[in-house]
Amino acid sequence: MKIDIRILLWALALVITGCTTAHVDWNARVGTYTFDQAVNELGPPDKQTQLTDGRTVADWITRYPGGPSVSVGTGFSAYPGGVTYVQTYPPNYYEDVLRLTFNTNHVLENWKKR
Repeated sequence: MKIDIRILLWALALVITGCTTAHVDWNARVGTYTFDQAVNELGPPDKQTQLTDGRTVADWITRYPGGPSVSVGTGFSAYPGGVTYVQTYPPNYYEDVLRLTFNTNHVLENWKKR
């Protein structure tokens, strides 16, 4: 079976492009980026609140898996039956939170990523 080098290079370029994410310069967006643009780009926020002064604070949360779950158990067995106790811990995850604060005109005035 002969593989065309162009197909191999195209597939490699596709994988590399798919694995990279664009870095957003949030400082450059302050003063011009609107809440509607954020929703169009990022989807609806996971959390959102309106402050008493009319500003809007919205959080977009991204979760990344942190590892497999862990099971701890003890038990004994005797013919013809047995007893087992197992405690399972859910998988860990990492969380990135992008918090955008919009002024009363729905324009970005502040951002924070944690």
